Amino acid sequence: MCGVVGYVGDQSVTNILVEGLAKLEYRGYDSAGVAILNQEGIHVRKFKGRLSILADYLEKEPISGNIGIGHTRWATHGEPSDRNAHPHTNVVGNIALIHNGIIENYMKIKEWLIEEKGIQFKSETDSEVVAHLIDHFYEGDLLKAVYRAIARMEGAYAIGVICKDEPDKIVAVRKDSPLIVGLGEGENFLASDIPALLKHTKKMYLIENDEVVLLTKDEVKIFNELGQQVDREVFHVTWDAEAAEKEGYQHFMIKEIHEQPKGVHETLMRRLDKDHNIVLDGIKLTKEDLEKINKVYIVACGTAYHAGLVGRYAIEKFAKIPVEVDVASEFRYRDPFVDENTLFIAVSQSGETLDTLAALREAKRKGARILSVVNVVGSSVARESHDVFYTWAGPEIAVASTKAYTTQLMAMYLIALNMASTKGTMSKEDYSKVVAELKTLPEKIEKILGDIDKIQHQADAQFSNESVFFMGRGLDVNVAHEGSLKLKEISYINSFAIAAGELKHGTIALIEDGTLVIALATQDHLYEKMLSNIQEVKARGAYVLAVAKEGNKEAEKTADVVMYIPDTTDELTPILSVIPLQLFAYFIAVARGCDVDKPKNLAKSVTVE
Repeated sequence: MCGVVGYVGDQSVTNILVEGLAKLEYRGYDSAGVAILNQEGIHVRKFKGRLSILADYLEKEPISGNIGIGHTRWATHGEPSDRNAHPHTNVVGNIALIHNGIIENYMKIKEWLIEEKGIQFKSETDSEVVAHLIDHFYEGDLLKAVYRAIARMEGAYAIGVICKDEPDKIVAVRKDSPLIVGLGEGENFLASDIPALLKHTKKMYLIENDEVVLLTKDEVKIFNELGQQVDREVFHVTWDAEAAEKEGYQHFMIKEIHEQPKGVHETLMRRLDKDHNIVLDGIKLTKEDLEKINKVYIVACGTAYHAGLVGRYAIEKFAKIPVEVDVASEFRYRDPFVDENTLFIAVSQSGETLDTLAALREAKRKGARILSVVNVVGSSVARESHDVFYTWAGPEIAVASTKAYTTQLMAMYLIALNMASTKGTMSKEDYSKVVAELKTLPEKIEKILGDIDKIQHQADAQFSNESVFFMGRGLDVNVAHEGSLKLKEISYINSFAIAAGELKHGTIALIEDGTLVIALATQDHLYEKMLSNIQEVKARGAYVLAVAKEGNKEAEKTADVVMYIPDTTDELTPILSVIPLQLFAYFIAVARGCDVDKPKNLAKSVTVE
């Protein structure tokens, strides 16, 4: 969950490292540090807190050098502190290391290093262990020492290492944590993610699992786990650095909320031919393939999991195939019924979510067909899948996902409709109606975004609440879970979501005067039942903020405030109904003075279990 960056070339390295880390701060921001190598040796500077603390220090006391590594941390082992911050070094300080991931057997290695080598550790981290282990094997060849060290390491990691005695190179390793290499003229770069390098190059190597990389300013060599050099095709990035900037918005999150019409439009229109038929160029599921499938698993984490819940509804309704949705961190531990007749759909914004990757590999090992829905081209989940559906959300920087979610919903609808069309489970007339309605959604999202004063007013009035619950029926339950997650992760309000029919089975005991209830009532066939549920909580003193379709004015007779979304078919309401909930969470967090883009204890890409 941390961010790593490295540089070797002729430029002064300090600004390159700091600028790169600034683009990776969404991956972790409880401490930051750099190690810069020059003729005097390796100079390490690292501080608890935001990157700005490190940047201010280096501006006042710059360090010269043309090679270095940097790190921004999301703490796993050891509290956020100066001593637990990266980079870490060996005892004499001639080897420095940055690490993203977890070394699962670090305690065993640490105990051996203490007992056999008498090493006194400076930090509580698993990462420092690796620096000392590489030092133990170092005999003048850093690449060989790294190979010998990783042979004894278990876990997930992306590592970058420099050594005073080999001042022209960086050695890097990737195992289950993202790593890319940027290619320049007389300089080369290392990072966790593409935005860190876009200012300098659009030519990248996507490093595969279990690969080791040797970078000098003039060349990059990639080796497999056996030490054999491998060829790698250059990946050319097609978007620019400006796409990841705020462009005048106060926060990335509100910018990304406003980018949803474009993202949803792109994700849809890139899959429609001139006759408005869905063409999924990255998915090769034939009618024969679909006839063999007796079950679909959709597996994901967090917001992507909530998109999967909507995907289940769409696939079952349109394609008539049974679907199970599972949290990735639980999937592989319950011995699921997966075989060659299973379609496994992995959903991940980053394509690097470790739990989702592990579940994918387990399903693949059992013979399942793997289809992934990801936003990042060339990511691990995409590369390890048989079929890939790329969403076109563009870079998402805010930790709380918004546009990735709505584009994932669009992906799910398109996959479900394509399956239905291929299998013949849906009439051409019904298929065409749904596609036509999908085409109206970007404009309808724009309409919601064009009238947000009412939402902001409600947020300003309700920001002091410390407990909120969401409720809905049918598809609205799935959106309620996403709305609740958005609120809790950026405002730190205790929030949860329930199926409204469960009210009388316990939750109604929590209702008292002033309790804030967010009630989604967008499903026409369940509308009357939902109004009854609103009346139940109102009778016990709740303040109800409802979300309903335009024209359904009955909600105004029961709820305190109603936020309306443009009318659409019940099946497609989640793409619209989530927008007011995203905005409500955003304005609540702003009113409470929270750091919206970087909520505490969270990071954008979860690359550890």
